[in-house]
Amino acid sequence: MRSGYTWAGGLSGATVIDSLDTLYLMELKEEFQEAKAWVEESFHLNVSGEASLFEVNIRYIGGLLSAFYLTGEEVFRIKAIKLGEKLLPAFDTPTGIPKGVVNFKSGSNRSWGWAMAGSSSILAEFGSLHLEFLHLTQLSGNQVFAEKVRNIRKVLREIDKPFGLYPNFLSPVSGNWMQHHVSVGGLGDSFYEYLIKSWLMSAKTDMEAKDMYYEALEAIETHLVNVSPGGLTYIAEWRGGILDHKMGHLACFSGGMIALGAEDAKEEKRAHYRELAAQITKTCHESYARSDTKLGPEAFWFNSGREAVATQTSESYYILRPEVVESYMYLWRQTHDPIYREWGWEAVMALEKYCRTEAGFSGIQDVYSKVPNHDNRQQTFFLAETLKYLYLLFSEDDMLSLEDWVFNTEAHPLPVNHSDSSGRGGG
Repeated sequence: MRSGYTWAGGLSGATVIDSLDTLYLMELKEEFQEAKAWVEESFHLNVSGEASLFEVNIRYIGGLLSAFYLTGEEVFRIKAIKLGEKLLPAFDTPTGIPKGVVNFKSGSNRSWGWAMAGSSSILAEFGSLHLEFLHLTQLSGNQVFAEKVRNIRKVLREIDKPFGLYPNFLSPVSGNWMQHHVSVGGLGDSFYEYLIKSWLMSAKTDMEAKDMYYEALEAIETHLVNVSPGGLTYIAEWRGGILDHKMGHLACFSGGMIALGAEDAKEEKRAHYRELAAQITKTCHESYARSDTKLGPEAFWFNSGREAVATQTSESYYILRPEVVESYMYLWRQTHDPIYREWGWEAVMALEKYCRTEAGFSGIQDVYSKVPNHDNRQQTFFLAETLKYLYLLFSEDDMLSLEDWVFNTEAHPLPVNHSDSSGRGGG
């Protein structure tokens, strides 16, 4: 037990880099200095393995960018840009839609074997590069990063979308959808998040992102949003027109996203979106409240009289995920309704009771068992996201004000580009 593990193509230190900005915000100065020293001395980029374009971008580049913007320390900027350059071979495809895996040594790329037999790129992965890549261009002066994500946007803008929806799998060779599975949870999630956040990060000048976001949200509401017999609002998954009446824990970020986007909706829709955000967040809270540990399962269903609970043991685990408390934080900032802090505190108590171990925190295998088995993993996003969102939920609103910062999908804060000449914006 308590064994460490490495992924991301031989890059080490995912936990260190993912937690830099959390340490800094919480004023854990000694730990932050230790982490910074590790980045300077031991974070080597000349590795030879295969890495996920998406994970390296959101965790490593996102973490380094935030650390730079919060501290101005040059080492973070330089390493972020170098790492960005190592990801560029992923984009060598006929369409410019990147493949999911890049080989750091050879510069070759490939799609994940499980993604439509290795023929597809995944919407959430290639659709969640925009925020970081624009900052890489801003900090390096190299236009290539911005060009890569603008091309992705163009492909997605022009492609035919079934009922206005974006399927999860796209061929980077032909530029066609590979099948019609649509999800606001895993495989789709952060693509939608990055549309509204691109609009906000641009200081509300990126009209294309804004239009794409509200069009996508209308299609989601028309085709995927349902209310259960028990009165719970949820976002189903769509398989070629047939709905799976379930939500993944990952989809629970959407309450916060819809709240964040409500302010800039057409006037007649604002109150509606605020209410939709509150209802989805309430449903996600129910998935926690209806478990024995008061922690939510990986996926929960709405069928045959059972609501907001996992229906099989393979979906009953909890791996320290942040999405539900992320929505509490956004809803708190928008409404200041104390219920969101109460719900957040319930999650804190449950984490302490069921997930704390002598060496940190661990996921659990069954949220419906009061004697949970630990999975021996403290995911890096627990420090990057879960703890940060809980900390912000109980902080003043000017701690990383939403006027000045947007969070990437790993909760790394990036400054809004208020277009001052330094490009540093915001902070």
